[in-house]
Amino acid sequence: MFRFRRLALAALIPAAALSLGLPEALAQTPSPATPSPATSSPAPAASASPSPAPSATPSPAASASPAPAAAPSPAASASPAPAATPSPAASASPSASPTAPPVQTADPFGLEATLEARKVVMVKGTANWDSAFDTLIDAFKALNTLLDKQGIKAAGNAMVVYTSTDDTGFTFLAEIPVEQDPKNLPKDMSIGKSPEGKVLKFVHRGSYDNMDNTYEAITNHLDDKRLEAKDTFIEEYLTDPLKTVEDKLVINVFVPLK
Repeated sequence: MFRFRRLALAALIPAAALSLGLPEALAQTPSPATPSPATSSPAPAASASPSPAPSATPSPAASASPAPAAAPSPAASASPAPAATPSPAASASPSASPTAPPVQTADPFGLEATLEARKVVMVKGTANWDSAFDTLIDAFKALNTLLDKQGIKAAGNAMVVYTSTDDTGFTFLAEIPVEQDPKNLPKDMSIGKSPEGKVLKFVHRGSYDNMDNTYEAITNHLDDKRLEAKDTFIEEYLTDPLKTVEDKLVINVFVPLK
């Protein structure tokens, strides 16, 4: 089974060790409580003389304290009233949430499809993984320059057919569908037909470099379904790679099956 090779790096640093500080701090708090026997010894000495004097003074203070205590109670009763007002605001937020789900949830993943052959003008190339996307962009620019000079409009989305890959790079055909044959083609360009036949369709959204995750998911899908793919695959650029910000690309990935 074909496995797509790209450069990718991921690192996860657990922060669970930080949580150990809390139990240690809590474990230290009872330790100062242990000197309580030491504090209990001076307690009887102090309780003999000052006990009568302070006992008379706190009693009126205590009588005054309940009076203000009654005052905050109505204030507390008023506080829940405004607390009820944010609740409708919270109820409004979920109403907006249904519009939030991204379109990716509706994208097909592993959908069976059939490609029809189309007339294309193509250029053959070789690229290294480090500069893969720049090489593909140069190929599309060359094809578009040829078509623009001859006043020929593209009849479909730009495509890339990967014909072989290894650890260092890959060979490819960059293709643009056309309805009429361009003339005076350079040596590295030709007229031909796009791939046809039964395929599985996947969708990638984001930059070209981030396609590692998509191809890993494709590989896992093929393994789970016990499907065997051919040693080639096709990318159809639904967004113009020459005009679209790279992290906004939308690409159909077609995987032909054996």
